[in-house]
Amino acid sequence: MDKTVGVLGGGQLGRMLVEAANLLEIKVNFLDGGEYSPAKQVINHGNHIDGSFKDADAVRKLAEQSDVVTIEIEHVNTDILEQISQSGTDVQPHWRTIRTIQDKYAQKELLQSHGVATAQSVPLDSASIPDLQKASEALGLPLMLKSRREAYDGKGNFPVKTKDDFKSALDTLGSNKDLYAEKWANFRMELAVMVVKTKDQVLSFPTVETIHENSVCKLTYTPARGVSETVNEQAQELARKAVACFEGKGVFGVEMFLLEDDTLLVNEIAPRPHNSGHYTIEACPVSQYEAHLRAILDLPLFAEDLQLREPAIMLNILGGDSEDSHKAFAQEALKQRRTKIHLYGKGKARKGRKMGHITVTAPTMSEAETIIQPMIEYADKDKPKRANAVPSKPQEQPLVAVVMGSDSDLPVVQPGLAILKKFEIPYTVRITSAHRTPAWMAEHASSAAANGIKCIIAAAGGAAHLPGMVAAYTHLPVIGIPVKPTIGDGMDSLLSIVNMPKGVPVAAMSVNNSTNAALYAARILGVGDAAIAKKYVQYMQDSRGEVREKDRKLAELGADAYAEKYLAKK
Repeated sequence: MDKTVGVLGGGQLGRMLVEAANLLEIKVNFLDGGEYSPAKQVINHGNHIDGSFKDADAVRKLAEQSDVVTIEIEHVNTDILEQISQSGTDVQPHWRTIRTIQDKYAQKELLQSHGVATAQSVPLDSASIPDLQKASEALGLPLMLKSRREAYDGKGNFPVKTKDDFKSALDTLGSNKDLYAEKWANFRMELAVMVVKTKDQVLSFPTVETIHENSVCKLTYTPARGVSETVNEQAQELARKAVACFEGKGVFGVEMFLLEDDTLLVNEIAPRPHNSGHYTIEACPVSQYEAHLRAILDLPLFAEDLQLREPAIMLNILGGDSEDSHKAFAQEALKQRRTKIHLYGKGKARKGRKMGHITVTAPTMSEAETIIQPMIEYADKDKPKRANAVPSKPQEQPLVAVVMGSDSDLPVVQPGLAILKKFEIPYTVRITSAHRTPAWMAEHASSAAANGIKCIIAAAGGAAHLPGMVAAYTHLPVIGIPVKPTIGDGMDSLLSIVNMPKGVPVAAMSVNNSTNAALYAARILGVGDAAIAKKYVQYMQDSRGEVREKDRKLAELGADAYAEKYLAKK
């Protein structure tokens, strides 16, 4: 940790990078045009350089007093980086990687050459209607017209839906003569994965769901909501494969499209920390910024360092109409529990400018959504409302998945559902058979954890294979309810659930006892959720109170009168 890091750029990413560096006493020098840039505000020494990070002399000066040179923005002069690299300065990620990623079409070509799935793209020879017409014939309409360089936050992109859009697209982007067209991707969700490339391994943070508004990232949800474990793993695998195509070390932000058929396409890659990874500061043992420093300095880093501690939501603070709008936003956020505020020190706000962000972490995604909802509403308060629009509500994230082999099992399950309602535990109820719909059962069970489920209750009669088969496809706790069949007393169902092989445990309730199944689920959830634990303690107190009240009445009335008054009704 005795090496000095030189950084081209000193904005908010540099600010968060140096905050991580300060904890490890890593010295960082910034090259940035502002004397009081966001990054320079939090590390005070005399070796910072004021100037353009595209200026050759300034970059050389930075290199002279740094052991490793890295970037917090990719729009740099790679010719200068090539020169200082050839003179012996360690540039990370490699200057060739930065140069390739700067050209978004070249980036796509490299990825495709390594078998990484991206949307089909074609370059335009010129910014002209005839060349755009050729692109539309090759790709079909609609398509996205994009600038190959210097594009970010939606700037440099134009959707071309019909031929009537040709002129508008070229008028908007025509000043940038370097254009390419990309086949339209009908995605159902945008995902992102932060990847860390070290000298000997490629690791990934969790898969993130990103929500964009006006082409600017507004929110991130980690883990991604409504994504199966299979897609989650595929997204991280694709992100690691994409980053492995490039030279050098450091953190890379990989943005992806999840199509309607669950196909994944890489959209763009950033060779640096990224907006979609801000959540890692609070939600992971090692943040993306510390991971970047560890990677470029060859410090130890482990896969466990990148795991999610608990669900997290990040909301960007964008500048509003007033120059102190971001500070007013922060004051509102201070009123919310479990909310971490990051202001970037950019001075006066400008409309739409990223001025900071807030992160909420909580034991469950449902709780995190509830906490952050007032902040989303505050951010949207000045936006025009649609006629007859219904006020938004936080999405209720199910915590318990209840499955049954047949709809005939529903009457048995209903008392348990009443308990879940009483404890205000959100749940789902589905029908899936271990024998008649085995593929659907396997998919439902294997994707449960990725969808935020914490516990599964499975009811089945007869052979009662459903609880055990569900347990075979998930690491979540599974509670089995043996259902009494038309013929027999249900003992065979009970024994089937109890008699699971070693390594596939299933908790078994008594026959038809969904009440205990739901209570057991509440106890499991209560270990990590204080609100549920409090409700369970109250339930126990109420139960004791009911028994004491019955005892009082029995003593007062006597056995015969009590039986006639209270038990005859049962």
